[in-house]
Amino acid sequence: MSNLETIIVPRVRDLGDGFQVRRALPAAERRMVGPFVFLDQMGPTSFAPGSGLDVRPHPHIGLATVTWLLEGEILHRDSLGYVQTIRPGEVNWMTAGRGIVHSERSDTQQREQASSLYGLQCWVALPQADEECEPDFTHQKASELSTLMLDGAHIILVAGSFMGMQSSLPTRSPLVYAQLTLQPSAKFLLPTEYTEQALYIVSGEIDCGIDGVHSAGCLLVTRTGARMEIRGGSQGAIIMLLGGELLDGPRTMAWNFVSSSEERIRQASDDWLHQRFATVPEETEFIPLPDALKR
Repeated sequence: MSNLETIIVPRVRDLGDGFQVRRALPAAERRMVGPFVFLDQMGPTSFAPGSGLDVRPHPHIGLATVTWLLEGEILHRDSLGYVQTIRPGEVNWMTAGRGIVHSERSDTQQREQASSLYGLQCWVALPQADEECEPDFTHQKASELSTLMLDGAHIILVAGSFMGMQSSLPTRSPLVYAQLTLQPSAKFLLPTEYTEQALYIVSGEIDCGIDGVHSAGCLLVTRTGARMEIRGGSQGAIIMLLGGELLDGPRTMAWNFVSSSEERIRQASDDWLHQRFATVPEETEFIPLPDALKR
């Protein structure tokens, strides 16, 4: 029997200036994996001197965002007043709750020279009881993250809990988000710790036995309860493991908003249209509400 429920090959989207993302979630095959409702691979991309990332201020409700970089830097600013540079191996966990606004940019120093950017961003839907919680922001340095060394495998726990490791991030529901690095030909037996789990192959390839060999850019959603052994390819592999327990009901996602209530999304859309959200200090630009959400 196959250990895989679904294989998702993300579509590529060009956000302008050659900056591309691969969107693995949501997809037609799967809207969610545990509480994860969104997964974008950013880059890898290169910026010429004088250019960089410019994601203007935009709002969120009902979710938490987690940014994980492999190359480059991003300067985060939000409506709570946090200003934080995120670098490879560090974690930005932003809980939107009832509403937050943030921007993501390359700073002035980065723009003075050629730079690169490569990483992933996920959105995690909040339990209904926490959808309207107060927004907050947590940053953790690489030295604060739990790690585990196995035979040919290195695991960094980004958020949640996994294989006895526990993150201190305010995740608010049972989940795992971890980076698994496999040396060439190294084996790893994936524990079945959560009802829903998936592997996103960032680089290299992995051999999944009866389920074949899969290369970078694929999201492999495992069958519930499957104990799958994977083997790193000839160049090794970097994989993001994500998943968790089922949420307390379906979620609607519209633009940057996630909620168990469609009426709440309509309210958030109206609030952004009429600029009732808090603003980001030192920012004057913003991303307008898409026409599809205007009523």
